Amino acid sequence: MLGYEEIKGQLSTKWAARNLVYKDVTGSTNDDAKVLGVEGAPHGTLVVADVQNKGRGTRGRSWENPKGTNIAMSLLIRPDAPPDKISMLTLVMGLSVAEGIDNAVGENVTSIKWPNDVVINGKKICGILTELHMNSDNTIGDVVIGVGINVKLMDIPESIKDIAGSILSETGKAIDRSFVVASCMKAFEENYEKYNETFDLALLKEQYEKKLINKGKDVRILDPKGEYEAVAEGITPNGALIVRTKDGTIKEVNAGEVSVRGLYTYA
Repeated sequence: MLGYEEIKGQLSTKWAARNLVYKDVTGSTNDDAKVLGVEGAPHGTLVVADVQNKGRGTRGRSWENPKGTNIAMSLLIRPDAPPDKISMLTLVMGLSVAEGIDNAVGENVTSIKWPNDVVINGKKICGILTELHMNSDNTIGDVVIGVGINVKLMDIPESIKDIAGSILSETGKAIDRSFVVASCMKAFEENYEKYNETFDLALLKEQYEKKLINKGKDVRILDPKGEYEAVAEGITPNGALIVRTKDGTIKEVNAGEVSVRGLYTYA
C-alpha cells in the first residue's frame, strides 16, 4: 500500500521526507517539487505519487507510472555545495535507491550500472532525473531529484523487456511500496551527510564500487568521438568512471558525455 500515513509510519529519518506530500495522481513529481521549492518548502521535502502521467526521464524520455505498481517520487534539497558539484547527487541517489531496495527486499539484489541506473539481474528498475534550479543572483535555489522505481510492474513492453524489469519481476517478491520509499530516504539521508562533508563521493567511493556491476569487467564506451572497449576499474571522487583501455591507458569517463554498456548486454 502506498499512501501518506503508510510512508510516514515507516520513516526513520531526521529530515528526509519529514515534509511529505502525497498525491494519488499527478503529472510530474519533479514539477510538483519545483513549485514547492519556489513556495519555500524546506530541505528534505518529498513528493510521492501513485500515478504519474507526464514524468520525464533522461534524454527527454517519458517515465510514466500505472496505478498501484511503481513509485514516482521527487526529493527537494537545498545543498550548500557549489553548482559544479551538484551532478554527483544523482550518483548519491542511485546508491541510496540500491541500498534502500536491498533493505526492503531483505537481501542484496541490486547493482548499479554507472552512473546511476539501478539494476536487478541486469535489468534496469529505476530511473533518476536531477534538476538544478538557480536563483537570479546565480546562487542555488534548490535541487530536485526525481526517482522512478518499478516495484510491481509485470506488463513490460516487448521493446524493452531485454533491458527493463521491476523488483517483482526480478525477485518474485511483492514489496510494500511505502516501505521502499522509507528505506530509500533513510539511505539517502545517511549518504547525503557523507557527501556533504566533502561535496564529492570520497566517503562513498567504496560503498558505490561494491554496487558497480561493471567493476573489473569489459565495457563498451559509447563516445560520440568513437566507440571503444575497456575495463571498468571504479570511480573517481568526482564520480567519473575510471577505465583501462586495451593498450593499458587509464582514462576518466564523465557522465553526460558518453554512455557505457556491457559488451553483450545492457549492463
